[in-house]
Amino acid sequence: MEKAYEPKDIEAKWYSFWEKEGYFVADNQRERPYSIVIPPPNVTGSLHIGHALNNTIQDILIRWRRMQGYSVLWVPGTDHAGIATQNVVEKELLKKSKTRESLQREAFVEMVWQWKEEYGGKIIEQLKRLGCSCDWSKLRFTMDEGLSRAVREVFVRLYKEGLIYQGDYIINWCPRCKTAISDIETDYRQETGYLYHLKYPIKDSTKFILVATTRPETMLGDTAVAVNPEDARYKNLIGKVAILPILGREIPIITDRFVDLEFGTGAVKVTPAHDANDFEIGKRHSLQSINILNPDATMNENAGHYSGLDRFAARDQLVEELKNKGLVEKIEDYLYNITRCYRCHTIIEPYLSKQWFVKMKPLAEPAIEAVKLGRCQFVPKSWEKTYFEWMENIKDWCISRQIWWGHRIPVWYCKDCGEKIVEVKDPDRCSCGSSSIYQDEDVLDTWFSSSLWPFSTMGWPEETEDLKKFYPTSVLSTGFDIIFFWVARMMMMGLKFRQDVPFHQVYIHGLIRSEDGAKMSKSSGNIIDPLIIIEKYGCDSLRFTLAVLSGLGRDVILSEERIEGYRHFMNKLWNAERFILMNLEDYDGKEYEPKTLGQRWIASCLSKTIKELTNHLEEFSFNLATGCTYEFVWHKYCDWYLEIAKLELADPTERKRTQHLLVKSLDMILRLLHPFIPFITEELWQKLPNNSGSIMTKDWPIAFFPADTKADEEMELIQSIIGGIRNIRSTFKIPPKEKLEVMVKSDSAALKNYAEYIMALAGLATITINPETKRPPQSVVSVSSGIEVYVLLSGLIDIDEEKKRITKRLSEVEEKLEKTKKKIENSDFIQKAPQEVIEKERKKEEDLIAEKEKLIGLTEMLIWEREKGDATFLERPKTLIKLSEPGH
Repeated sequence: MEKAYEPKDIEAKWYSFWEKEGYFVADNQRERPYSIVIPPPNVTGSLHIGHALNNTIQDILIRWRRMQGYSVLWVPGTDHAGIATQNVVEKELLKKSKTRESLQREAFVEMVWQWKEEYGGKIIEQLKRLGCSCDWSKLRFTMDEGLSRAVREVFVRLYKEGLIYQGDYIINWCPRCKTAISDIETDYRQETGYLYHLKYPIKDSTKFILVATTRPETMLGDTAVAVNPEDARYKNLIGKVAILPILGREIPIITDRFVDLEFGTGAVKVTPAHDANDFEIGKRHSLQSINILNPDATMNENAGHYSGLDRFAARDQLVEELKNKGLVEKIEDYLYNITRCYRCHTIIEPYLSKQWFVKMKPLAEPAIEAVKLGRCQFVPKSWEKTYFEWMENIKDWCISRQIWWGHRIPVWYCKDCGEKIVEVKDPDRCSCGSSSIYQDEDVLDTWFSSSLWPFSTMGWPEETEDLKKFYPTSVLSTGFDIIFFWVARMMMMGLKFRQDVPFHQVYIHGLIRSEDGAKMSKSSGNIIDPLIIIEKYGCDSLRFTLAVLSGLGRDVILSEERIEGYRHFMNKLWNAERFILMNLEDYDGKEYEPKTLGQRWIASCLSKTIKELTNHLEEFSFNLATGCTYEFVWHKYCDWYLEIAKLELADPTERKRTQHLLVKSLDMILRLLHPFIPFITEELWQKLPNNSGSIMTKDWPIAFFPADTKADEEMELIQSIIGGIRNIRSTFKIPPKEKLEVMVKSDSAALKNYAEYIMALAGLATITINPETKRPPQSVVSVSSGIEVYVLLSGLIDIDEEKKRITKRLSEVEEKLEKTKKKIENSDFIQKAPQEVIEKERKKEEDLIAEKEKLIGLTEMLIWEREKGDATFLERPKTLIKLSEPGH
């Protein structure tokens, strides 16, 4: 083996091998199905750290279940991402001074398809770099032929059942994307704007009615002023007519209980074409709806002399005109929610438009019931509340989009008789006989096709073998931010068209945040690029770090330092195998039962780790699964057992048994770690004796050795004795090359039988174990588990110098601690210093306090007896220290 692990060549070699051998394809000879459909990344996308987290989690589950003997199917694919993809291609056109309109629809759509073929596969290759073991023979695209047929089938069935309808409604309109978007495709942000108090003259009177608005330009579309019927301030004005400033239109003053008495003046302008609430008021009072905006948010002909102006330019000029006419009472700063497009962040306009909608309540009710009955479970369960809140208050879904890239709505109109034709296949003529028909211009919302993903990818509407075997899928792994966009809609469509939930479990992982807890973003400059990380540290280091940090219900706090730390774990594994292979020249491959204390202890520990790890994976506790395995491999197997094995390899009576256990235990460790770190485990497993095929097709380990409480207790005693001796060596800075003389006051059979463990691992020249042992002069006493261990220091240290060193350092620490405390207690510092600086000082204080306590502990423990020259370590309470970081 090479001395160091270099991941790059190894990763490419093994991924190619896995694909070539067909290991990712579902094994139909196996009966138990386990399936996942990948959340399809946008075809425009590049692998980001969120993708890395979610796909690592899925691959862990897939590789684990495959090793458990399931017939495993992981369906990959990409999403056509309507608006996002169209925007990318339009930007390319602009570089050539062209627009999609100049190309016309058919040519533009063909250009998008060409772009998709050239660039759309990039993220698939990046998923392969991450080690994703998807069945690439089943790669799907939301606009491929099969999925397009499924989309049409669903649209037509819903339409014919009356669950899809068309109507004029207020929708969210993005002037930049020039399309309608649904409520959950918008971002609500609190921003500071202005509240304008405007005077509307009363007809045939010198009086005014005062209205308040944040969007004064929309007054040009007003068709009423509304007040609450309980508002005594306006009783004399109800039923009168106001004159709309600028345009001079007469509009009625009406009453409506929707009006909030506390908002503004209590009187509101009513603009049915540009506000959702006003639209409802307009319907109740049969008001005219006047649209004053063009699709690009410039003012149209209904805006009078403001026609052609951008909406915000019109706002500024209109307010100036109103001021000049004395019709502005006041303008005040106002904090309110502004709605923006979640893709391009343009301010959304409520816009009256003819759109297609899905009636959601009839679809939502069975989906709510399915989760309540436990047919589909959220992990963590707390996310069910979020799901229920949205589903129980669901609104109809606007599914039409005014763009060209996407699934075109399968509706045709007859120019001769006006009939609507809604069919799965393109019609060539109307039922009236006319061939003069044309298709609806709009396309479907991207999420419409995505909502069918779990069953459309398996061949629906055909009743395929994949559907029979793998639907419902086993689990969906996703982020909480698309519970509404995607999870809920898949639930509704799955139950509607397959009469079953689309997945049995939904695992909701956390967000990835930077080490200071901030959300990662390009503007913050704290993005971690997974592709750069893979180049630098290897894929396995990234995957293992993400798994270690993925606790149930917790966000992932990630830093490059953590990834670098777990890179050391890969080196640890590599070096462990190098040591083992170097000692197998006479390996006979025969089976031997563990016999010695070290062998029985490590076999017992490994069996317990197998059970723990398996249970943690069943519960989606990836952090605990990796944590218990890391603890076993680093701190038990490598730090202790391999050192013991060196002794037993040198013993002719134990060499064969030790070789067998080293190979068997490492084989099991590599299998346990394979779902998390597939590349290095394949490389190392292939080098073990008598292995063939691939580790990914081998059986998941099961506990092979019963829990051995006696071995655990005896080994713990030996470890505590060795730890005590090592602590003394460290405290008094005695170099490892200095062999110590030790006397133990005990009659423990385990200590006597395995004194060689203590000799070798503590670096001893001699050891005496006797219940009658007396403390010798010039010695230090360590008390471990009630047993006194005497370490002779004669000629090794200068006791007076040790006392001076400890005393001097204690004085330095106390001085620094005093200064730090004063700084933290200073109110000016707390008020003015950045939070990260304050936290740094508090951490410094904690570290100094810990060091002070350690030094005081040394002075308390060290009793200076000048006449005898002895030092004694008194027994102190045991402290369990769990090291969560690698390499410590």
